[in-house]
Amino acid sequence: MKDVNTLVNEYRKMDWQQRKGAIATVVNVHGSSYRSPGARMLILDDGKWVGSISGGCLEGDALRKARQVMVEKKSMTVTYDTREESNQKLGIGLGCNGVIDVLIQPVEEAIDTLAAVVHAQQPLVLATVFAGTASGAMLLQDTHGKILRSTLPESIQREVHADLWLMLESKRSQTKNYESPAGVQAVFLELVQPAPHVILFGGGFDARPVSHLAKSLGWRVDVTDECVAHIAPVFFPSADKLSLCQREFVDREFDITPYTACVLMSHNYEYDRDVLQKVINSPAPYIGILGPRKRFDKMVAELAQRNVTLTAEQLDRIHSPIGLDIGAEAPDEIALAIIAEIQSKFTHRSGGFLKHHPGPIHTRQAGSDQVLKQAYLGNTAAQKSV
Repeated sequence: MKDVNTLVNEYRKMDWQQRKGAIATVVNVHGSSYRSPGARMLILDDGKWVGSISGGCLEGDALRKARQVMVEKKSMTVTYDTREESNQKLGIGLGCNGVIDVLIQPVEEAIDTLAAVVHAQQPLVLATVFAGTASGAMLLQDTHGKILRSTLPESIQREVHADLWLMLESKRSQTKNYESPAGVQAVFLELVQPAPHVILFGGGFDARPVSHLAKSLGWRVDVTDECVAHIAPVFFPSADKLSLCQREFVDREFDITPYTACVLMSHNYEYDRDVLQKVINSPAPYIGILGPRKRFDKMVAELAQRNVTLTAEQLDRIHSPIGLDIGAEAPDEIALAIIAEIQSKFTHRSGGFLKHHPGPIHTRQAGSDQVLKQAYLGNTAAQKSV
């Protein structure tokens, strides 16, 4: 989702009376790839680009192909075979051991649909034709089956619509071929989920690097405190929302969803305890509390005295002490540990060393070598909402 947010934000900054552009999307991968299907980049006619489709290996060639797309105003799909140790066509030895299909569209063909994805702030499913006479056509659908936008041929729209609905069960992106009177249409079926939303309860100096790092990942960040001096805009220049809010109103002030991470780091024990009591019944899959384990144990005991007994499911969502064990000491290091833990929680990964992880790095479809996007399934409440 970060790629989509970034592309749409950059698009809105441009003067398109003076500029031309294209959008490149990784739609299919066989074997290994630096980026998974769904990775996107916005390419401008002056040679600049935003986002990425690889680790820097393919962007140069994609730029050349994009110029052709801008001139002809017609989508094209390029296949990159990185299995060779020396790929003379690309002019660089890749050795990534994968085959990557990249769809390049004129920016005006895709931007309205991508803008609708950003505006929705909810999980959506997106179909994009990347091979066939309808290449570049798209269909956007919500989790209730409502079609929000579509430029697909009517001959395949009903079947694609049904498959997008089924994909909500598997939570995995995939590619599929559809027969039409004009021939076979290859379609990339994609689950697009909102970027994580982080709420920082407490605006102390150590909350600043957490806010900055979360924003650098394209996440939405809110910061709240009971002390107005802690939430000055100069301390959190990139935060989406700064709020002076008393603890008893936090559940009313903030929209906490299955894509929200609540981080309690005020250094005020009573404030953190009372905020925990408010947010524990929310659908937030992650609640992190700064401080030692004894501090949290004390909170649990005092909440029990208020007849608030935390369930096993609630305790599983609470992380205290907060963060991954990376030896963090300084505020910037602690921020890294916190953000890494939130990322691992939302992608259902352990946070261990990749060299100890058996099998491929990215999630793959069973019985296939296709690399698939990691999909956040959420807790029970989140699943029911879908």
